[in-house]
Amino acid sequence: MRYLVALMASAAPALAHSGAHLHPHEANSVLPLIAGVGVIAGAAVLCALRRRAQKVRK
Repeated sequence: MRYLVALMASAAPALAHSGAHLHPHEANSVLPLIAGVGVIAGAAVLCALRRRAQKVRK
């Protein structure tokens, strides 16, 4: 919590540069949304498999 102010200050728009970016600026880009949902779904599957394996061991 004590680093929150430093994090907010370092992510300020004033520090943005005009060079190349790795993230899209378009609001209609679906690829990051699909990738995020895929990561979350994968994590949920791994969590479910881990819980199932722990129940089997007991």
